[in-house]
Amino acid sequence: MTFSQTRLCIFDLDGTLLNSLQDLANAMNYAITQHGFPPHPTERYRQLVGDGVAVLADRAVGGADRCTPDTKDSILRTFSTYYAEHCMDNTHPYDGIVPLLQHLRAQGILCAVNSNKPDAFTKKLVAALLPADIFSVIRGKVDGCERKPSPMGANAIMQAVGCTPAQTLYIGDSNVDARTAQNAGIRFCGVTWGFRSEEELRAEGADYIVHTPDEILLTIHTDK
Repeated sequence: MTFSQTRLCIFDLDGTLLNSLQDLANAMNYAITQHGFPPHPTERYRQLVGDGVAVLADRAVGGADRCTPDTKDSILRTFSTYYAEHCMDNTHPYDGIVPLLQHLRAQGILCAVNSNKPDAFTKKLVAALLPADIFSVIRGKVDGCERKPSPMGANAIMQAVGCTPAQTLYIGDSNVDARTAQNAGIRFCGVTWGFRSEEELRAEGADYIVHTPDEILLTIHTDK
């Protein structure tokens, strides 16, 4: 495939733009302990998050078969209530992210967010903690759209802004993001400051690996 100059950067949210691990861990630990399950160390959540809240709940209780559907629904409601009140207790942009976004905008490159976090929380956090006006599309998990690694969200973003996969770079921190990019036919840039390891990103065939936000600027105009 011949790639055009990058016109659109699609960013994952948690572990890419925002360090939200502590608040996610606190909220899910609160929810599962209220229903009799033991909590996990915050670091354990690096491997548990990434596939949406429903899957996170399954993993946090030890598997989908560890609780009844009613109990899981209750855990999810408890999580949502707690997280709505505490989602910004410890969450903050990674160092260098805001200047990166501002630089991309100054260069005329479109930016978007594609997250498995529920859409309402995605929009709330971006509006509060990032320069939201920089993003052409802010998209979390919405009803009727498959969660990542399905390409549905990324495809909808590209369609909304009039960009092709060849003009798009997907930026994320996990295997879920890498597979989303692959499924959408988009180049993938893996970031090492997030929740998953560089080894995981390389194993997923990342086109680029970056260690700081500044390094993204060195890749966005690279043709392959």
